[in-house]
Amino acid sequence: MAALLKTQTIVQVGLIVKDVEKTKKKWAEFLGVSVPATVQAGDFETTETKYKGKSAPKAKCQMAFFDAGPGMQLELIQPNGKKSTWQDFLEKHGEGIHHIAFKVNGTKKILETCQKEGIKCVQQGKYGDASGEYAYLDTVKDLKCVIETLESYSKN
Repeated sequence: MAALLKTQTIVQVGLIVKDVEKTKKKWAEFLGVSVPATVQAGDFETTETKYKGKSAPKAKCQMAFFDAGPGMQLELIQPNGKKSTWQDFLEKHGEGIHHIAFKVNGTKKILETCQKEGIKCVQQGKYGDASGEYAYLDTVKDLKCVIETLESYSKN
């Protein structure tokens, strides 16, 4: 799979949670760090979220992020109850690890390559601040979790 993404750089592990406020306090205590802010997914006008190929203006979540070492994040995601990959996971599996994310360049080309290999994109959109984009790939059958691509538009 990493060959399809043209990278092996894992930058994030995402967990689906029922209560981001409660869970982030537990993680902060466990890690011995400050409790991070809760952020919203963003407005549809910015995110342009697509779920299973269709516009999904109601697919939103609350998130909290922890730095987990150089270049690595732990993301907590509380879905809002509307159809999304996050809500699907919560309903089917309960709380737990949803995805492993890779930093990529050229999302459009990567998604085309994955599609040719039979790997479907189940959800995609832009970051809430429009500084990049994400895509969730349905790799659960083979890799036992969703793979997320993260592309930042800024030159880092």
